[in-house]
Amino acid sequence: MPKKDTALKIIPLGGLDGIGKNMTAFEYGDDMVLVDAGLMFPEDDQPGIDLILPDYTYVLENEHKLRGIVITHGHEDHTGALPYLLMDLTRKVPIYAAKLTLGMIAGKLEEHNIRQPKFREVQDGSNVTLGALNLTFFAMTHSIPGALGVFMNTPAGTLIHTGDFKLDQTPIDGRRPNYQAICKFGALGVDLLLADSTNATRPGFTQSEAAVGPNLRHIIKNAKGRVFVASFSSHIHRLQQVCDASVAVGRKVVVTGRSMVNNTKVARELGYLNIADEDIIDAFDVDRIDDDKIVVLCTGSQGEPLSALARMANGEHKSLSITANDTVIISATPVPGNEKSVQGIINSLSKIGCDIYDKSRALVHVSGHGSQEELKLMLAMVKPRNFMPVHGEACHLRAHAELAVKMGVPEKNIFVLDNGDTLEMRHGKVRRGRAVESGVVYVDGGNVTDANPVVIRDRQKLAQDGVVSVTVAISGKRKNVSAVEVTCRGISFGSDEELMEEARATVRAQADKLANSDGASIDSLRRNVRNSVSNLFWNRTHTRPMVIPVVLEV
Repeated sequence: MPKKDTALKIIPLGGLDGIGKNMTAFEYGDDMVLVDAGLMFPEDDQPGIDLILPDYTYVLENEHKLRGIVITHGHEDHTGALPYLLMDLTRKVPIYAAKLTLGMIAGKLEEHNIRQPKFREVQDGSNVTLGALNLTFFAMTHSIPGALGVFMNTPAGTLIHTGDFKLDQTPIDGRRPNYQAICKFGALGVDLLLADSTNATRPGFTQSEAAVGPNLRHIIKNAKGRVFVASFSSHIHRLQQVCDASVAVGRKVVVTGRSMVNNTKVARELGYLNIADEDIIDAFDVDRIDDDKIVVLCTGSQGEPLSALARMANGEHKSLSITANDTVIISATPVPGNEKSVQGIINSLSKIGCDIYDKSRALVHVSGHGSQEELKLMLAMVKPRNFMPVHGEACHLRAHAELAVKMGVPEKNIFVLDNGDTLEMRHGKVRRGRAVESGVVYVDGGNVTDANPVVIRDRQKLAQDGVVSVTVAISGKRKNVSAVEVTCRGISFGSDEELMEEARATVRAQADKLANSDGASIDSLRRNVRNSVSNLFWNRTHTRPMVIPVVLEV
């Protein structure tokens, strides 16, 4: 039994250095609860990396304490690391989430051959006790149904984790935030608030999701040919509005893109997406229906090169193509880092000549995160004694901290942390604790590996300057050169025979030095070949390709 002065540790392992890989551990004595297990997608300067996960070594080291995993909603930046974490755990840990969230997670776990996970469905008002931690869930609005916040009551004090949210008064499914519960917790006393900071730099209120519907319907109704709507496949409220608008104007809906097909199937089965069977048709059946009677729901709103929209824009989709008579609606905002990819898709579509709508032309997208006035309202309802902004880049966290100061939270009680930093709560008082191991790990094909800077640096070098393979065959006791071969890959001057001959001559000169020296070794030859060839190419071309020397003794 923990002593009464035991601290509740709040340990963010991800989510404080960008929009993604959210993961926070709450530990009291021998009991620990993990809130969210998300991923982040790689940047352009991380070639070959598929996904980025938070380093959850701390969770694995304290697995015996882990009583449950709470997932606040079904977005990838909150669920994507879960399959990898579950595969690394040695026992089954219960997963608490809303019905739709569990439905989406189930598909991910099946892809990783994780069988019979311990799912525990929770909803607005659910109460769960996990060791010394008592959790009460409350409804929030976001860009996906089933978003939940968590009130946590512990022997060391109380806290609220909002999850991702905006305060939408007219949500598509009618499920507003549970203001009554939030205010009740605030009246009881909340020692620490952890709140979504994504739009902390944006003034005003975020518009309601319902504002998008009329614009979508107007565009779909007046389009001449087929309408292609690219959106996040998890944005079920947006998909519902597209379906409603399509049916209202007499159009059938086609769904394409793997994640779009999977998520719409799950959402329909669980009752979150309502459209009659006769109003959805298969992508291979579009040719038998007039173009002005079709709306295509597809992936690709972030410019992903293998998405349905990208393949259709490039004429590579197996069953659908986009023509000059069609209309494309990009119903999303580019995630930071994806702007170039999205612009590339728009340029490809522009060459086709189709009509393109994005948020700069019409209100076809609103954010799922609250802006400054909503964040201030949350602070006003909760009235926290201490505040920790979460979910954002450094600028968002800092802006949210400034809002908290304006709302009366003392500056000394506001904690802007980095991943791995910790807070400790005792008797409702919060202070900084000792940092834990943190960072990122990479999903590289089938491997989950540490973030090795050498590997990434080598890949960047290969991508920028190419690779030169130098093979030297030496023979006899005198180690005379019998053959030299220089092979280039990814190098523009590889066909310059004069330069290649100069490179071969440089290699022969190094090998001759070895033959005429008593103390030289094969290793020194490799080193000298690498340096001399690298210097030659730098002097002639001002590039430094990776040089790989191979010495064969025959």
